[in-house]
Amino acid sequence: MNGRPSRIWHVVFLAAYALVRALDPLLRWTWFSVGLGITSRVTVIGRRSGRQRSVLAGLIRVDGTWYIGHPNGEVAWTANLRSAGEAIVAPRPEAPIEVRAEALPLGPERDVVIYATAEQQPFPANLLYRGARRHILSEGRYFRLTMR
Repeated sequence: MNGRPSRIWHVVFLAAYALVRALDPLLRWTWFSVGLGITSRVTVIGRRSGRQRSVLAGLIRVDGTWYIGHPNGEVAWTANLRSAGEAIVAPRPEAPIEVRAEALPLGPERDVVIYATAEQQPFPANLLYRGARRHILSEGRYFRLTMR
């Protein structure tokens, strides 16, 4: 299924992720303390700086395979991941795992991951992902993760 980009959803995601960045210290504290749904820490080597960069991202599971991505097109961490081709994913703070990352092309596997993302995200993010599905199908950047 092909989506279509939406200027409105693009702006909504920009605002939502700006809020997430503003709340980042609280979200990280919560993640380290008690966990935060499907959220994992993803650490990638910066493509320009060569330094480790970490973000919190949803770890999507489909048929035993792990996926991560961003719904609103290429952002710094997805560009870094695409460039590095590998990352360290920590579903829990004490359990970092080295992974290879392969960008998903348009197609059925990517579509399944996008649908699963909307189902696995906790409320209220699940509503955002469901409402913006056509935009995400057009613009989202998703990666399959395999153990190194």
